[in-house]
Amino acid sequence: PGRAVQMNAGARAASSDTLWFLHADCEVPAGCLKQISDALRSPQVVGGFFRIRIPNKRLVYRLTDSFAHYAGLLLRMRFGDHGFFCRRSGFEEIGGFPEVPLMEDAEFFGKLRRLGRIAIMPSRLISNPRRYERIGPWRLTLTYGLIALLYLLRVPIPVLARIYRRTCAQLGV
Repeated sequence: PGRAVQMNAGARAASSDTLWFLHADCEVPAGCLKQISDALRSPQVVGGFFRIRIPNKRLVYRLTDSFAHYAGLLLRMRFGDHGFFCRRSGFEEIGGFPEVPLMEDAEFFGKLRRLGRIAIMPSRLISNPRRYERIGPWRLTLTYGLIALLYLLRVPIPVLARIYRRTCAQLGV
C-alpha cells in the first residue's frame, strides 16, 4: 500500500491525541517529545515539523539541508521526512493523508497549515542519506526541487509520480 494508506492506518490505531508521522529510517533527537508537547500547549498551534539534517559533511549535503528548509519556508511546503506532528482533531478535520501516488505529504501539510499555526521545532531529525547516495545528491535534490515547482504550478499529481518513477524509483529508492 502507499504511504498515505499506511499513515492513515497508523493514525486510526493510535490512542494519543497527538499524532507524529516519521520515516522509519530517521533518527530522532533527544527531547523531541517534550518539544512537541510544549508546542501543542498553545491552542493556536495545530501541528508542526522538524528541520532535517543529512549526516554527511560534504557541501552538497549542507546545501541540501539549507535548501530544503528555506525553500520550504518560501514555498510554504514541507515533505514527510520533516516528521510532521499534529493534533488528532486537526488530522480528522482535514481527512488525513490523501491517497494519491505522490505528494500526499505536501497535500496534508498544506491542509494542516490552513487550520492554524505550524510550529518549527528547534532540534533536527537526522535523515538517512541512502536515497542521496544511491541516486546522487545533486540529481536527487534537483529532482525534488523540480517536482515541488511543478506541484506548485498545479501539474497533475499522476504526472509528477511518473517523473519521480523515471528519475528516482527505478534506481531502487
